[in-house]
Amino acid sequence: MTRLTDTDDDPYRWLEDLHGPDAAGWVRDRNAETMAALTGGDRFAALRAEIREVLDADDRIPYPSWRGDHLYYNYWIDAAHPRGIWRRTTGDEYRRPEPQWDVLLDVDALAAQEGENWTWQGVTVLRPGHDRCLVSLSRGGSDATVVREFDLVRRAFVADGFTLDEAKSDVVWVDADHILVATDFGPGSLTTSGYPRTVRRWRRGTPLPSAEVVFAGRADDVSAFASHDHTPGFERTFVGRRLDFFRSEPYLLTPAGDRVRIDVPADAHWDAHREWLLIGLRSPWTVDGVTHPAGALLAARFDAFLAGGRELTTLFTPDERTALSYHAWTRDRLILATLADVRSRLEVLTPGVPGAPGPAGHWRREPLAGVPEFEHTRLVDTDPDVGDAYLLASEGFRQPATLRLGQVGGPVETLKRAPAFFDASRLTERQHFATSADGTRVPYFLVGDPDAAGGPTLLTGYGGFEVPELPHYSGIVGRGWLARGGSYVVANIRGGGEYGPAWHRAALRENRPRAYEDFAAVAADLVARGITTPARLGMEGGSNGGLLAGVMLTRYPELFGAVVAHVPLLDMRRYHKLLAGASWMAEYGDPDDPADWAYLSDYSPYHNVDWRRAGQVDVALDGEPRDRAYPPTLLVTSTRDDRVHPGHARKMAARLRERGHDVAYYENVEGGHGAAANNAQRAFVWALTLEFLWHHLAGEA
Repeated sequence: MTRLTDTDDDPYRWLEDLHGPDAAGWVRDRNAETMAALTGGDRFAALRAEIREVLDADDRIPYPSWRGDHLYYNYWIDAAHPRGIWRRTTGDEYRRPEPQWDVLLDVDALAAQEGENWTWQGVTVLRPGHDRCLVSLSRGGSDATVVREFDLVRRAFVADGFTLDEAKSDVVWVDADHILVATDFGPGSLTTSGYPRTVRRWRRGTPLPSAEVVFAGRADDVSAFASHDHTPGFERTFVGRRLDFFRSEPYLLTPAGDRVRIDVPADAHWDAHREWLLIGLRSPWTVDGVTHPAGALLAARFDAFLAGGRELTTLFTPDERTALSYHAWTRDRLILATLADVRSRLEVLTPGVPGAPGPAGHWRREPLAGVPEFEHTRLVDTDPDVGDAYLLASEGFRQPATLRLGQVGGPVETLKRAPAFFDASRLTERQHFATSADGTRVPYFLVGDPDAAGGPTLLTGYGGFEVPELPHYSGIVGRGWLARGGSYVVANIRGGGEYGPAWHRAALRENRPRAYEDFAAVAADLVARGITTPARLGMEGGSNGGLLAGVMLTRYPELFGAVVAHVPLLDMRRYHKLLAGASWMAEYGDPDDPADWAYLSDYSPYHNVDWRRAGQVDVALDGEPRDRAYPPTLLVTSTRDDRVHPGHARKMAARLRERGHDVAYYENVEGGHGAAANNAQRAFVWALTLEFLWHHLAGEA
């Protein structure tokens, strides 16, 4: 039998029918098989209980956000509140070991009252009054949400307030009586990616269909977008088109309704704050004879730039080892977070300093206080409305997080320390570099007992969408893997953002195989260093990392003893026709374009599954017969994932079964793209994952 190469020749298309009786029956049977094989023993029960204890621990840091007068807001899930509570407290109270919280919304109580499986999806608070907000809730964790207006003074939903039915919506406050809304308005209002195509201005007390259209994109865009800046003296409304995942066409919307193009490169990040416009480049940009490199951050006066001026100040220039990760404003300062060989660095820039030396002109540059040298540090929050305070969280693979409150130019205090969930005293953290097929140095982090050579090792990675994989503390991995004697490895492969846009572009579209070669090089390097063996090396990846797992399975099976893919993307022939898939064509390519399908078909996991059954040998495109053993595989997804269709995992499992391979499958009914809607489900999924890996890599039944 030849391999599957054409969409019309797909015998498992019926598994894309989310709730069809045949597909649902197939899912129930596969779930039952997997649960019978992996969940019946005492070890699984103990592992699940330990992971649940980590997730529900009362002494975790309640990470806050600031909203008005430095009130600390927090969304919290624990054993008593499995769906969560949204709450707030004062800064002084937050400093106490056990703060007194003012509970604003109990999602468990709401779900019970309304008979819905609500999960929290976020909130948009009205500025500057902070007395109203728009709460987003989803059924079972999906991206589609219901939006309801909530009164923060009365702690109740507003009976006649702004309300949106379930859809993939964006909402933005303009003032107390107007919001900008992008949602499903019926036929013709969505893009081919399934996101809103129009933005409307909705006035309180009027029917939603009558809301005025202020911007409309095109059907083949990813989406339309809107935002509003409430800063006094700098009130601005922005609208625009997301042309694809990386390019946009932004406009300033004037009070008269006119649109003024913000003429930055289409693939640039941009940000307006008070009098400043920041431009983060994804590709080189030549202005007035000067070429600014990809990865640079530029600053200009906003009004002057819109008027045609191009006086730009360079705030950051990348090099081969260093990239800009992100930035954040306080009221008057700019904080830059950079990565140097995937190690975090933070500094603060102060604009408008006359005569300040250096390449940044009149921006003074200094290290940000409170950043430990040997831990990964991230900004948790700033409050640009109020002042120059900032919240920092610092952690490492072996170090639980510490939350600090700092003031630019002032003191830094420790607010909270996270508990240790596993004994890390015998563990070390090392960074190595593997050499990929084209000679590129690929960094990776290795955590484990340095004396435990050749043991079970779990390798993970992502490698897409310019998203970096960064050091972090995981109680789940610590208890469920490291504490049992396993080693843990995070690979920083191309396609991610570890070294800026160039690192991402190196694995874009037709160059995607570079990411897979990088990951394979890390796997081989682990073996060459004596850290593990192929039989004891497992890998796990989710979403785009699930595609990575699928390619490792079908292209590099000899490198691994077990493979796990969570909510994976696997069918590269039809991905753009399933749910949000069309929005990712800038990353992967267009399967309907023969030139793109030529390279997509070469690695699409679903289309490259070889036979492993006596008497049936697959034939590759070059005409050579293939008969390869694959490592045991676990595929995990969610029926409620409305981003990556569960049909990817379903069809892959069916094809692997058909062709004689060892595959386990589990589909959670709830969970959305995270495959879990609450801590009980998260504990189950991770216990299933780690039990599967330990069983196959450690040889312990």
